[in-house]
Amino acid sequence: MADQLSQMECSIETIINIFHQYSIRLRDPETLIQRELKQLVQKELPNFLKKQNKDEEAINEIMEDLDTNQDKQLSFEEFIMLVARLTVASHEEMHKTAPPGKGHRHGPGFDKGGAGPCPGQGGPDHSHGGHGHSHGGHGHSHGGHGHSH
Repeated sequence: MADQLSQMECSIETIINIFHQYSIRLRDPETLIQRELKQLVQKELPNFLKKQNKDEEAINEIMEDLDTNQDKQLSFEEFIMLVARLTVASHEEMHKTAPPGKGHRHGPGFDKGGAGPCPGQGGPDHSHGGHGHSHGGHGHSHGGHGHSH
């Protein structure tokens, strides 16, 4: 099936969809304000940002650091820098916790033996939840509500 998305493509769509699940809550649907970012971090990044989840000041610092144009909100482009930084940090953590042996190995990332692998990884029953996202009316939704610009 040429139309079936790869695991990486699904992961990218998931990041986009989660951003918009939170950005549409209060003001501009294309940006996250501080309150939306806090909700997203607490719900969607509970293992990767454990310390920051309980600290309002830490969330404010993340917001200020990512808000490159200082408009008190995060565009998707600003938000994705958080995802990139967390991905790099998790990769480094996986190398630190890798079991001994030859070859390229990874240990657990920031979940530290939590629930295990992500849902849908490697399985034939990978499901698409959330809402779809479309730019210019072209796009698709995987069993949720569409979002278009």
